[in-house]
Amino acid sequence: MKSIGGYFELELVKGKEYHEEAIRLNTGRNAFEYIMLANNFTKVYLPFFTCDVLLEPLKKHKIEYEFYSIDQSLEPLFNYEKISSQEVFLYTNYFGLKDLFIENLASQVKNIIIDNSQSFFSKPTEGINTFYSPRKFFGLPDGGYLYTTKKLDKSLERDLSFSRFSHLLKRIDSSAEDGYNDFVENDKSLKNHDIKKMSMLTQSLLRTIDYDLSIEKRKYHFAFLHQELKKTNKFKIGDFFTGVPMVYPYWTEDISLRKRLLENKIYTPIYWKNVLLWSDKNSIEYKLVEEVIYLPIDHRYNSKDLNRILKIIFHE
Repeated sequence: MKSIGGYFELELVKGKEYHEEAIRLNTGRNAFEYIMLANNFTKVYLPFFTCDVLLEPLKKHKIEYEFYSIDQSLEPLFNYEKISSQEVFLYTNYFGLKDLFIENLASQVKNIIIDNSQSFFSKPTEGINTFYSPRKFFGLPDGGYLYTTKKLDKSLERDLSFSRFSHLLKRIDSSAEDGYNDFVENDKSLKNHDIKKMSMLTQSLLRTIDYDLSIEKRKYHFAFLHQELKKTNKFKIGDFFTGVPMVYPYWTEDISLRKRLLENKIYTPIYWKNVLLWSDKNSIEYKLVEEVIYLPIDHRYNSKDLNRILKIIFHE
């Protein structure tokens, strides 16, 4: 029964979600788990260059997995003919740059999962299992989206998110630095959760976002940085870029750059430290972790912020 009267709740703008037609779950990794279970896949082929949280559901359900390598265009070095009817191939839409490649890949490979955790704005290909992790793009405590043709034959409990908000609130009320430990703890708290429906709180927040503005700013910021950095970037991004990017991947030989940015309160993520344990030091995957600086380009920033980043890169 709906409560009437009493104290006020947070008043959030009631707009539309970007992925209105998706299945709403509590995390991206649980969306992956949902796909594996609903399709009864017995084995998955994963890229070495991926987050280790994807192994959680595989170990939980004792599902076999095998890693594959990628090339400098972030595309698989793999013989797709080896995939059997009960096996599946997972490909990551790296940094939101690989939409065109995925269209081609989906036409070649029957059993495929697209990990769009780094590509929130990429629409799913019809009939292709696809999942998303929106907290990689927006201030959210949790949540995942899923498109799939097969459904689990079980009812799902709805998740609760109110206890996972301290890092988001502290960043507003205090500082990013004060909230960082809470952010780390929130990440840890999402491990090994059962598959649940997305919380009402997370869904409500996803209805408040100006998605058009986010798309516009990300594209503009990416193009702005690329114009200034393409001559020194070892990534030949112009050869394979499509879509709405997550970050600007700057592959540089400037080994002190990450430290200089950090000293100036410019925080750049590392994707992903677990890859250093899985890969050879001479591999492309190892270099993507150690040598690439992933520069922020999202909707929170403007040209002044990007110029500040460029001044540090160019020692100005």
